[in-house]
Amino acid sequence: MRFLSLVAVFALAAGPVAADLPKKPNVLFIAIDDLRDWVGFLGDKQVKTPNLDKLAARGVTFTRSYCAAPVCNASRTAVMSGLRPSASGVYENNSDWRKTPANDVIHLTRHLRANGYTCTGAGKIYHGGLSAPADYWDNYATASAGTAHEKGIKPDDVTWGYGNFQIGPLSGGDEKLRDYCSVSYCLEQLQLKPDKPFFLACGLSKPHLPWRVPQKYFDLYPLDSITLPVVKVDDLADVPATGQRLAALFGDHAKITEAGKWKEAVQAYLATISFCDAQVGRLIDGFDASAHRDNTVIILWSDHGWSLGEKEHWRKFALWEEPTRSPLLFIVPGVTKPGTVCERTVDFMSLYPTICDVCGIETPPHVEGKSLTPLLADPQATWDSPAVMTYEFNNHAVRSEKWRYIRYADGGEELYDHEADPREWTNLASEPIYAEVKKDLAKWLPTENKATARRVLQGTDRGR
Repeated sequence: MRFLSLVAVFALAAGPVAADLPKKPNVLFIAIDDLRDWVGFLGDKQVKTPNLDKLAARGVTFTRSYCAAPVCNASRTAVMSGLRPSASGVYENNSDWRKTPANDVIHLTRHLRANGYTCTGAGKIYHGGLSAPADYWDNYATASAGTAHEKGIKPDDVTWGYGNFQIGPLSGGDEKLRDYCSVSYCLEQLQLKPDKPFFLACGLSKPHLPWRVPQKYFDLYPLDSITLPVVKVDDLADVPATGQRLAALFGDHAKITEAGKWKEAVQAYLATISFCDAQVGRLIDGFDASAHRDNTVIILWSDHGWSLGEKEHWRKFALWEEPTRSPLLFIVPGVTKPGTVCERTVDFMSLYPTICDVCGIETPPHVEGKSLTPLLADPQATWDSPAVMTYEFNNHAVRSEKWRYIRYADGGEELYDHEADPREWTNLASEPIYAEVKKDLAKWLPTENKATARRVLQGTDRGR
């Protein structure tokens, strides 16, 4: 019944093209790590992402798309399980989702397999060290399949950094990086002719740290051409204590600015994005040459955004715009129209139910997200659900098209008007005239907050 309703939605919104929707399309699921909104198709003028831009032009791009959590493990567990962090207790990278309620529900690939799909993949889909059990996949490429030799690459002497915050060019070519190997595996899968529809997941680790990619990608961004993020002096002055604590995690801003490496860090992040773009280009070229082009849904997303000095903060691990916003695009044959843009505010809890819809299968009742199918057919359709993000226990953000509201576990609040203040420089939460705005946004805050999951991984940099 759900699929019949979906077809009706598409028919009303998209007219005769709905008849072209395959009943059981394949799915190419591209997951990128740590990619913020610095892509050409979202309007960034500095980055060079020709392959991502061409791919985005083939379908629907979401301009206000947000993670469920600004941390790899929590974000990926939420997407694949269908449970928000507040419902699973998975808030950090070292939380073992297999010891939480997230282990008690049917994850996306197991659900697809139970409904006639072959599920294969490579690279980072679940967080490293917390991989899914074998029965979640029909086949999954591991390090032993040729993705383990990245650590053997020697950086040039110009590399600078500390911990896993390493930046600088690498000797050697793309083929020595694990993302290249992951794409190669996926290209091999695309040459097969399965007797069932397939779900093929390609997880690209870059632009995750360390920012070490071949020299040619650094050459795209001469240091004297780098433009730094626009920041406000003392931007943390009106931020409550929890926000200030999150901003100072790892002490990155002080280390980078005191060393005079801000431009080098931005250059390295841009170079790593362009490396990722090249791998997406390889994948899509192979896909276009395959027999599956006309009956395959393509979904591209990143697990969260990244800060590069805004609010004196680096990395993810915070609830502001930069660490929570990341790209999302859909290409659904017979449904989406090339070059369309959706400005509705969505979060990635919608991925699981949307995939179920486009594949014509029921969405399990535990799934908390709302399907994006109305917006795929009509990007201007009415949409009344804001994006909701969580980082650490009972710290949440709600993002509507106009507002970002943050409430921390200790009661601290932030409120930003994105129409007047897109960089979130002025916290309006203490202004009485915005009491009703906060009240309306607070209705979307999770009411369930599970205790923090058991921690299994050690080390402050492990997986970060």
